[in-house]
Amino acid sequence: MSINALLVNPRAYLAEAIATYALVFFGPLSVILAIASFGEELTTQSVLFISLGHGGIIALMIYAFGHISGAHINPAVTIPMMITKKIGVTDGVAYIASQIVGAVAAAATLMAILPDLGAKVNFGTQGGPSELINHSVGSGFAIEAILTFFLVTVIFMTAVHKRASPGWHGFTIGGMVFLIHLIAVPLTGASVNPARTFGPALISGFWEFHWLYWAAPILGGIIAGLIMNYVFVKKAELEG
Repeated sequence: MSINALLVNPRAYLAEAIATYALVFFGPLSVILAIASFGEELTTQSVLFISLGHGGIIALMIYAFGHISGAHINPAVTIPMMITKKIGVTDGVAYIASQIVGAVAAAATLMAILPDLGAKVNFGTQGGPSELINHSVGSGFAIEAILTFFLVTVIFMTAVHKRASPGWHGFTIGGMVFLIHLIAVPLTGASVNPARTFGPALISGFWEFHWLYWAAPILGGIIAGLIMNYVFVKKAELEG
């Protein structure tokens, strides 16, 4: 079902909370287990493990809740949807609040069940620009913004566009999340989602570079949403 056709109601808010809980439970859990299994240094195996954990849970949650809420699971997706009027402001704010609640609850769960192991990686909190990009805030910002641009592009063109092939949006969006983590885990920790970073940051108390993981994804998402909506989506809607 197209996101445009969704009737938003409180059940959609719960769907967003549950789906974001799933992301922030399974995603950071994959980070924790990768460190436990493959060592604290990033390896090919650990990056693949983390990428599959994040991409897989996103795909599954989209298929599980896409017909309920659109499965945004990300403030950097909801904000462009609000700006392009795919969702109302009140519902959009409620979506973001639900995403944050789900993220915090998931990170708290990880702290409860894996306190020592999880603390080693701040329960999956991104740690800022890595040595591979010389700890450059500018490069880290650009990477997070560009990657979110393409994530939101895929979302608009596969889940919002009325002529998109039906049934493929979960696979393609999950695949994009997999690719994002495959290349960006060694560079920025691969957030592209403020809620994904906020939950673990609140529970761990690790706030370094936190602003970057809000500002860059939201900027990239807004740019993508505006271009995709007014160049491609609206044209298809007007043509009927």
